[in-house]
Amino acid sequence: MELVCPAGSLPALDVALASGADAVYIGFADDTNARHFQGLNFTPQKAAIAASKVHAAGKKLFVAINTYAQAGAFQRWQRAVDQAADLGVDALILADMGVMHYARSRHPDLNLHLSVQGSATNAAALTFYHQHFGITRAVLPRVLSLKQVQQLAAQSPVALEVFGFGSLCIMAEGRCHLSSYITGQSPNMNGVCSPASAVQWQPKGEGMDTRLQGVLIDRFDATERAGYPTLCKGRFDVEGKRAHALEEPTSLNTLSLLPALQAAGIGAVKLEGRQRGPAYIGQVVNVWRQALDALQRDPTGYHVAPEWNQCLGKHAEGVQTTLGAYDRPWQ
Repeated sequence: MELVCPAGSLPALDVALASGADAVYIGFADDTNARHFQGLNFTPQKAAIAASKVHAAGKKLFVAINTYAQAGAFQRWQRAVDQAADLGVDALILADMGVMHYARSRHPDLNLHLSVQGSATNAAALTFYHQHFGITRAVLPRVLSLKQVQQLAAQSPVALEVFGFGSLCIMAEGRCHLSSYITGQSPNMNGVCSPASAVQWQPKGEGMDTRLQGVLIDRFDATERAGYPTLCKGRFDVEGKRAHALEEPTSLNTLSLLPALQAAGIGAVKLEGRQRGPAYIGQVVNVWRQALDALQRDPTGYHVAPEWNQCLGKHAEGVQTTLGAYDRPWQ
């Protein structure tokens, strides 16, 4: 399986390559990608450097243009597609069908991957994208059980990519109505969840209040590390008890599922974290490189080394991991 790794900067890209990435995915520094945070991502000039570095290393470069084009601004998404094509990237990761149609028409030889933002969860949807836009790969949403992934892999007309490690949020794959409700912006439309301009950190006594657009999201005492205020992971008073009302901060970790995913024919594993720094990238990619190499050497003897999980646990949101929707024993 191909190891697809994130990079939000050139230093992160360098580390990803040195740590064993087979492919690196990046985005441009605007709202055409779903990680449009200040200080992140690549100008056309830096993207050209990235392409040169990746191809010199004999690896692949993917560019995510995976937000939905906004009314009156479609030219920005067209320009992003053209810039990526000019770089000679190995694939575009797209979600918007209008952008996909433009890319297929304008650059017919360019590989197109369906983004997780496309939320295709059945063979009919994958077939539609394959027949109409010629996609060669699809990234599956993190809402499917392992059994459903296996069934879909058996029917899919294109190669499939799944997420291996990274933060989880409410499972609508970027279609965050909560962020939109509070700030007017969401990942799949504006490329950002809980935009930094809406975040307030307010010292309170020896603790800290965090607010989003003025709305109190959480209150931390002096012994706690204050987390970034996202509405879905805030703590609220519910029936007299303060708790994570919607979901706890946690990260997906599918190391233990690698043999099953490989047996199902999954073509690639993606690591989440373009907003993370080089230290995260280096350690997480290194763990997954070791795991995939171990699986390739001895598929039947593969096991998860304790130190792998210890390392990933340190980088997990909330310092805890889960199999997420993959693990549904009642199905």
